[in-house]
Amino acid sequence: MKKILLLLLLPLLLCACGSDKLETLPAPEVTSGIRGEQFGIDKNINEETIDNYLNREDTVYRDMRMLEDPGNYEAIGGDSYLSGFVKGFEVVPYPLIVNVTGLPEEVGESYTGDTLYTYENDKYTANYEESLEILEYFFPKDKNIFLMCGGGGYAGQMKNMLVALGWDENKIYNVGGYWYYEGNNNVQVKKTNDDNSVSYDFWKVTYHNIDFDNLHEI
Repeated sequence: MKKILLLLLLPLLLCACGSDKLETLPAPEVTSGIRGEQFGIDKNINEETIDNYLNREDTVYRDMRMLEDPGNYEAIGGDSYLSGFVKGFEVVPYPLIVNVTGLPEEVGESYTGDTLYTYENDKYTANYEESLEILEYFFPKDKNIFLMCGGGGYAGQMKNMLVALGWDENKIYNVGGYWYYEGNNNVQVKKTNDDNSVSYDFWKVTYHNIDFDNLHEI
């Protein structure tokens, strides 16, 4: 009798579970002040609130930093190494996607090697036949896209690029910089050893490199 009752109730239980919908995200809205003007960091979803928006099935989480950036980010209070990240974010390095522009003078030059695209005269030009396919894979158009980096700059530039190439700007959020994150989902990569030397546990990072040697130049 109990087994029959369970079978009768099962469709109702499944229906009830399936009826739970994800909370609607606030529309992207640039914050006020220098963080908004320079980087385009979001007013509602940022370093202070990101913990409330993690683990969503309708969203991908992308950190735009390199493991080791040639730029001197210590000069502006940051870290040239990827010292940690917010749990759930996967790293897709912005400098491998397009040439970096507009860095603060103190930082100097970032990575200057191969890139999927070249940005020049307000235009993005693909350097490889696979460039767009790779971009669409890491930044799917049918998902919300949360972008983060160290201070917010790479994330802002990545959003600008995606929008320029046809992505829906209302699905892309610059959620700011890890350097200012104080939430509960911090995965620490930088560590101080017993001899006071510093090392980095990069094995913790889900890092997506781009193998340019196996791509086809245009």
